[in-house]
Amino acid sequence: MRGRLVLCVVCVPPLSGPARPKYHPDKQSADVPAGTMEECVQKFIEIDQAWKILGNEETKKEYDLQRHEDDLRNMGPVDAQVYLEEMSWNKDDHSFSLSCRCGGKYSVSEEEAEEVTLVSCDTCSLIIELLHGS
Repeated sequence: MRGRLVLCVVCVPPLSGPARPKYHPDKQSADVPAGTMEECVQKFIEIDQAWKILGNEETKKEYDLQRHEDDLRNMGPVDAQVYLEEMSWNKDDHSFSLSCRCGGKYSVSEEEAEEVTLVSCDTCSLIIELLHGS
Protein backbone atom coordinates (compact mmCIF):
# COMPACT_ATOMS: atom_id res chain seq x y z
CA MET A 1 0.00 0.00 0.00
CA ARG A 2 3.07 2.27 0.19
CA GLY A 3 2.45 4.03 -3.12
CA ARG A 4 -1.31 4.40 -2.86
CA LEU A 5 -3.52 6.49 -0.66
CA VAL A 6 -5.35 3.97 1.53
CA LEU A 7 -8.52 6.03 1.77
CA CYS A 8 -8.72 6.15 -2.03
CA VAL A 9 -8.48 2.36 -2.17
CA VAL A 10 -11.44 1.87 0.15
CA CYS A 11 -13.37 4.62 -1.68
CA VAL A 12 -14.63 6.27 1.48
CA PRO A 13 -14.01 9.58 3.20
CA PRO A 14 -11.96 9.54 6.42
CA LEU A 15 -13.74 8.39 9.59
CA SER A 16 -16.35 6.47 7.59
CA GLY A 17 -17.46 2.84 8.02
CA PRO A 18 -16.24 -0.19 6.04
CA ALA A 19 -16.48 -0.17 2.26
CA ARG A 20 -19.51 -1.80 0.72
CA PRO A 21 -19.02 -5.51 0.13
CA LYS A 22 -19.74 -5.21 -3.60
CA TYR A 23 -16.25 -6.50 -4.47
CA HIS A 24 -16.37 -9.53 -2.18
CA PRO A 25 -15.88 -12.68 -4.32
CA ASP A 26 -18.78 -14.44 -2.56
CA LYS A 27 -21.14 -11.60 -3.53
CA GLN A 28 -20.57 -12.00 -7.30
CA SER A 29 -23.12 -13.80 -9.42
CA ALA A 30 -22.11 -17.00 -11.21
CA ASP A 31 -22.46 -15.45 -14.67
CA VAL A 32 -19.88 -12.69 -14.10
CA PRO A 33 -17.11 -12.83 -16.76
CA ALA A 34 -13.76 -14.20 -15.55
CA GLY A 35 -11.97 -10.88 -16.15
CA THR A 36 -14.54 -8.99 -14.11
CA MET A 37 -14.31 -11.56 -11.32
CA GLU A 38 -10.50 -11.20 -11.25
CA GLU A 39 -10.87 -7.39 -11.02
CA CYS A 40 -13.32 -7.80 -8.13
CA VAL A 41 -11.00 -10.19 -6.30
CA GLN A 42 -8.04 -7.81 -6.77
CA LYS A 43 -10.09 -4.82 -5.58
CA PHE A 44 -11.34 -6.84 -2.59
CA ILE A 45 -7.74 -7.70 -1.62
CA GLU A 46 -6.74 -4.02 -1.86
CA ILE A 47 -9.72 -2.97 0.28
CA ASP A 48 -8.93 -5.67 2.84
CA GLN A 49 -5.28 -4.55 3.07
CA ALA A 50 -6.35 -0.91 3.41
CA TRP A 51 -8.76 -1.68 6.24
CA LYS A 52 -6.08 -3.70 8.03
CA ILE A 53 -3.93 -0.57 8.01
CA LEU A 54 -6.72 1.81 8.99
CA GLY A 55 -8.27 -0.52 11.56
CA ASN A 56 -5.11 -0.86 13.65
CA GLU A 57 -4.14 2.19 15.70
CA GLU A 58 -0.39 1.51 15.39
CA THR A 59 -0.35 0.92 11.62
CA LYS A 60 -2.70 3.87 11.01
CA LYS A 61 -0.37 6.15 12.97
CA GLU A 62 2.60 4.88 10.97
CA TYR A 63 0.64 5.38 7.73
CA ASP A 64 -0.40 8.92 8.73
CA LEU A 65 3.20 9.87 9.57
CA GLN A 66 4.42 8.50 6.24
CA ARG A 67 1.71 10.42 4.34
CA HIS A 68 2.66 13.61 6.21
CA GLU A 69 6.33 13.17 5.30
CA ASP A 70 5.42 12.41 1.68
CA ASP A 71 3.36 15.61 1.60
CA LEU A 72 6.28 17.59 3.02
CA ARG A 73 8.69 16.11 0.46
CA ASN A 74 6.33 17.24 -2.30
CA MET A 75 6.24 20.79 -0.90
CA GLY A 76 9.84 21.47 -1.75
CA PRO A 77 13.45 20.80 -0.89
CA VAL A 78 14.77 20.47 2.63
CA ASP A 79 16.14 23.81 3.81
CA ALA A 80 18.48 22.47 6.50
CA GLN A 81 19.51 19.39 8.43
CA VAL A 82 19.20 19.82 12.18
CA TYR A 83 20.15 17.50 15.02
CA LEU A 84 17.44 17.01 17.60
CA GLU A 85 19.97 18.11 20.23
CA GLU A 86 20.14 21.54 18.52
CA MET A 87 16.46 22.17 19.15
CA SER A 88 15.11 23.76 22.34
CA TRP A 89 13.21 21.52 24.76
CA ASN A 90 9.87 22.80 26.07
CA LYS A 91 9.04 20.88 29.23
CA ASP A 92 5.50 22.32 29.46
CA ASP A 93 4.23 20.63 26.30
CA HIS A 94 7.00 18.02 25.95
CA SER A 95 8.17 19.23 22.54
CA PHE A 96 11.28 20.37 20.73
CA SER A 97 11.33 23.64 18.79
CA LEU A 98 13.63 25.70 16.63
CA SER A 99 13.21 29.22 15.28
CA CYS A 100 12.85 29.57 11.53
CA ARG A 101 14.49 32.39 9.61
CA CYS A 102 10.99 33.71 8.73
CA GLY A 103 10.17 34.25 12.42
CA GLY A 104 8.02 31.13 12.73
CA LYS A 105 9.10 27.93 14.37
CA TYR A 106 9.65 24.28 13.72
CA SER A 107 8.17 22.13 16.46
CA VAL A 108 7.85 18.43 17.07
CA SER A 109 6.50 16.54 20.07
CA GLU A 110 8.76 14.24 22.06
CA GLU A 111 6.83 11.23 20.74
CA GLU A 112 6.97 12.38 17.11
CA ALA A 113 10.67 13.22 17.34
CA GLU A 114 11.53 9.52 17.34
CA GLU A 115 9.39 8.83 14.27
CA VAL A 116 9.50 11.81 11.91
CA THR A 117 12.41 12.99 9.81
CA LEU A 118 10.88 16.10 8.23
CA VAL A 119 9.40 19.07 10.10
CA SER A 120 7.73 22.08 8.50
CA CYS A 121 7.73 25.64 9.77
CA ASP A 122 4.41 26.75 11.25
CA THR A 123 4.53 30.02 9.29
CA CYS A 124 6.30 29.49 5.95
CA SER A 125 6.94 26.59 3.58
CA LEU A 126 10.49 25.81 4.77
CA ILE A 127 11.25 22.26 5.85
CA ILE A 128 14.06 20.86 7.98
CA GLU A 129 15.33 17.32 8.16
CA LEU A 130 15.56 16.09 11.72
CA LEU A 131 18.72 14.11 12.47
CA HIS A 132 19.36 11.98 15.51
CA GLY A 133 22.79 11.81 17.16
CA SER A 134 24.36 8.41 17.60
